[in-house]
Amino acid sequence: MKAVILAAGKGTRMKQLTNELPKPMLRVQGRPILEHIVQGVVDAGVREIFIVTGFRADVIEQHFGDGAKWNARIRFGRQEVQNGTGKAPEVAQHFVDSSPFLLTYGDILVKPETYSQMLRRFNEADFSGVITVTRGEDVTHGGLNFFDEHFCLKRLIEKPSREQLDQLRHDGWLKPGDPVWYNAGIYIFRPSVFEFTARLEKSPRGEYELTDAVIAMLAARHRIAGLEIQGWVDVRDPEVLAKLERGED
Repeated sequence: MKAVILAAGKGTRMKQLTNELPKPMLRVQGRPILEHIVQGVVDAGVREIFIVTGFRADVIEQHFGDGAKWNARIRFGRQEVQNGTGKAPEVAQHFVDSSPFLLTYGDILVKPETYSQMLRRFNEADFSGVITVTRGEDVTHGGLNFFDEHFCLKRLIEKPSREQLDQLRHDGWLKPGDPVWYNAGIYIFRPSVFEFTARLEKSPRGEYELTDAVIAMLAARHRIAGLEIQGWVDVRDPEVLAKLERGED
């Protein structure tokens, strides 16, 4: 198992905080967000790590070096064009080679044990991947996931509108009292995912979306396991960062 961390974006919602620093290098409890992620991945036994950089790539590369400080082997690749989450993992395709890999965004914090839980879930059966989900988030800002009786992914809708949600309730997909599963943005994939990212077309937002590749994998009958995770935080803006510093999340 290898790991790929997507850390190419500037993080414009952080305003002046990211004028000189890439968002994943903002500090939480004294350490960069990205360092928390690297340490958690290494503690799960994954020591081959690739970080996809972009804005101020030099800051990330200089901080982590070859990864020896974290008992890891870290390599880097730059996403020259910021054209969406669907293409960013392809920067690491040669690194991944034939290995399954854990994929995470560089601004998502979770409990360290989450990564080990993902590896155990992936090894339960012959899955093509694992998708993590959490409860209580506004799915109009992310992916809405539906699962079968084995908690394997059945359907994924990216940023559904209020009208779509009403239709899903009408059609029985969303039932009162049932959990609403929000895509937590941390995955495991086999290298076969690159067959689907290669065929992506731009979304209405003008970007290549990773979730479109996942939807295409489902259509091709790939089996993707779900996993509910706890303690998930998307460090999306200065308010979330301030709460983390105060120890409120």
